[in-house]
Amino acid sequence: MKTFKTWMNAALLLGGLLLTACTNYDSPASSPTGDVEQQLRKMTLRDKVGQMFYVRPEALDTTIHWSSFEELSPYKLQQINSVMSGVVKNYPIGGMILYAWNIEDENQLEAFISQIRTLNGSPLLCIDEEGGRVSRLANHPNFDLPKYTSMEAIGETGDPANAYECANTIGTYLTRYGFDIDFAPVADVNTNPDNVVIGARAFSGDPAVAAPMVTSYLQGLKDAGITGCIKHFPGHGDTTADTHYGYAQSMKTWAEMMDCEMVTFRAGIAWGCQLIMTAHIATPNVTGSDEPATMSPVILEDKLRGELGYRNIIVTDAISMGAITNQYTNAQAAVGCIKAGADIVLDPRNYVEAFEAVIAAVNDGTLTEDRINQSVRRILRLKNQIRNRMK
Repeated sequence: MKTFKTWMNAALLLGGLLLTACTNYDSPASSPTGDVEQQLRKMTLRDKVGQMFYVRPEALDTTIHWSSFEELSPYKLQQINSVMSGVVKNYPIGGMILYAWNIEDENQLEAFISQIRTLNGSPLLCIDEEGGRVSRLANHPNFDLPKYTSMEAIGETGDPANAYECANTIGTYLTRYGFDIDFAPVADVNTNPDNVVIGARAFSGDPAVAAPMVTSYLQGLKDAGITGCIKHFPGHGDTTADTHYGYAQSMKTWAEMMDCEMVTFRAGIAWGCQLIMTAHIATPNVTGSDEPATMSPVILEDKLRGELGYRNIIVTDAISMGAITNQYTNAQAAVGCIKAGADIVLDPRNYVEAFEAVIAAVNDGTLTEDRINQSVRRILRLKNQIRNRMK
């Protein structure tokens, strides 16, 4: 706990929980760029586009067709097969996210991750391991790992050291198993009692309580060798619907968000978070439309990058979720997310279709290669930092 206390004392001296000044504590944007530019010059357009997609294993097996998440579990895809090997030769990937049904036990997980590491694109390994009900490993019957009731329960203690301990424990076992990125913590402020998707996953309904929990959690992961990701921007806490299955919205104005949701996100940005995941919620009183935040340049470029000054990676929530698939094709979603300002497109249902759509968009001028390069630079910086950490 000495590391946490040292960091927290420094944070307090630098300005009261880091809510205002951006310190870029661990920002890939501040790392040397020479290596990145050298890598970029050697990459083809297909190499670059592949870096912008993080997929689930099933996306590389073109014999698998699914329309609901419940259909994926029976496949138990837990190793790289010949179809996947063939697809990834032409469709490189920047990262892979594993779910509970992709994991059998420690031996299988070790072997699977070793296979994934050899795939075209040198993918990073990602997982949703928040602690609480969204924990692919801790809740797996074949893993004996520490369990946490919820982040809400940690928030109720009022002590950020407990968020640090939770994340450091999670990060330690994720590092041991070979993961690079944890799509956690949830930075949403759970202000709506009818919320069906966030709830106890959030630290609190009070942003002043949640903010130091979020930054302490990020620090706990970092000290264990794992890169965290705050989610779901611009805040999924004041909604009633679940974007996994369809349309959801927040009716807040930007001024209202600045007083609540943005308190936690600004704290994470000030800490130097490397990844922010977008929500698929509509924010009509901010954008003037029903467009999902994930595909909104107002939310991603004007607000997140412009007003909040965020310079690191924007990753979408899974575009396989109903809030996207009910309105857009794979092709429309992939191109739309990148055009809006996202760097990484997570989990298209049809990877080949989404990939080819981005290539076509560059060729027809809908997207420019310079726009692709902007994202790939950010991704390569993070990858280099993670690879150096692993040495």
